[in-house]
Amino acid sequence: MKRRDFLTLTAAAAFAPLTLRAAIADYAPGLVTKALENGETVFLDFKASWCSTCAAQERVINALLEENPAYDQSITFINVDWDEHGKSELAKSLRIPRRSTLVVLKGNQELGRIVAGTSVSDIKALMDTALSAATA
Repeated sequence: MKRRDFLTLTAAAAFAPLTLRAAIADYAPGLVTKALENGETVFLDFKASWCSTCAAQERVINALLEENPAYDQSITFINVDWDEHGKSELAKSLRIPRRSTLVVLKGNQELGRIVAGTSVSDIKALMDTALSAATA
């Protein structure tokens, strides 16, 4: 094997794990509607950068995403900045009471929600509900 080929293959292998995880999208008007119209299962995370409960939820979500790649492959995750979109039509239509609210949607149905909860088992159950809907 040529040295250049070896270096190219080694570099590709080293960076491959970094590209496996899909990006979590940041909310923009119309994004949720478009995803739902495409038949996607959507996991919304209404959060604020200064919110400690939101940070705890994010740690749990990230850990679960690392444990089970099927979540990332099957579910569309969207972060909704509460400070910017807390009074948006999306938040009003879903009756989001506060930041640190997690909601799963499929089609025109809400499949579940957690408000201010940080329990690993509760968040995992919500993500499992989303995964079941996404793979059904």
